[in-house]
Amino acid sequence: MSAEARGLLPVLRELVDGYRISQAIRVAAVLGIADLLAGGSRTSDDLAAATDTHPDALYRLLRALAAVGVFHEGEGHRFSLTEVGNCLRHDAPDSLYGWVMFDAGPTHWQNWSALEYSVRTGENGFRHVFGIDSWVYRQQHPDLGAEFDLAMSSLTNLVIATLLPIFDFGRFATIVDVGGGNGALLAAILVRYQGVRGVLFDQDHVVSGAGPVFERAGVADRCDVVGGDFFKEIPANGDAYVLKSIIHDWEDAEAIAILRNCRQAMPEGAALLAIERDLGSPNEMRDSKFSDLNMLLGPGGRERTIESYAGLFNATGFAFVGVTRGSTGFGIFEGVAT
Repeated sequence: MSAEARGLLPVLRELVDGYRISQAIRVAAVLGIADLLAGGSRTSDDLAAATDTHPDALYRLLRALAAVGVFHEGEGHRFSLTEVGNCLRHDAPDSLYGWVMFDAGPTHWQNWSALEYSVRTGENGFRHVFGIDSWVYRQQHPDLGAEFDLAMSSLTNLVIATLLPIFDFGRFATIVDVGGGNGALLAAILVRYQGVRGVLFDQDHVVSGAGPVFERAGVADRCDVVGGDFFKEIPANGDAYVLKSIIHDWEDAEAIAILRNCRQAMPEGAALLAIERDLGSPNEMRDSKFSDLNMLLGPGGRERTIESYAGLFNATGFAFVGVTRGSTGFGIFEGVAT
């Protein structure tokens, strides 16, 4: 083996061993270590007492995470937060706590064990492992559903931070957020643009938790909350319809059905704003391409290229305008109802 090949071995090993880091981070998140360190450094023994864990085992976990930059280890087994570790705090503005809890959790872990099956068959991995689709499973397991909602909120925070500053939502009088979850994105838009009204639309059990979100943001008087099914009927007569991370959950037939329902609800000239990842060119956009595998395994959808989104838009009564890209791989794919 050449010296060059030997030098590449650690690179491949680091990729293969990535699951160890994700599991270690999740345990730290479950224990709330980042929250405990928010006020300053503490010893591993102190943290073990606070979390009711084995002192030596917890120290071994913390020093491993310090080696990859999540925490910092000082003298006397004393640990503090790094900028990376700070993102594990529940109350951090850019918290990824929810994403860690869901993405590295046992159900998602089992789901990814079916990757070989999905690659060999092209079939949905989640349904193969659990016998039902992921949407029904989360409804039957409310704790997992809550983790999923929190994970989506983490991604929404990224969208808010990177796309709101570069896209003018203020040109629309009424924005309908289709499949908008607990309303975090819509609330952020309404806070930024005081002259805009909003309509949050999602399943009844999802939007039932939206009230406090709008109250805390001070925009409840400018937003209506509507429960329903976007495969059946969507609130009508908005000026813009936002679909964040909705289309990628579905294959083309279902995606077209959703978009057609949107078009039916929209007046001519209204805007369709799909917030999704762009697959990009070969050998780039790592997050988008692994998210695409996640779609294969989970809900059964796919990430798409700009050209694919343009094709979906043009097939459902929209003229594709273009995409506004953010810095985190998400973009706003814009169409106009024709």
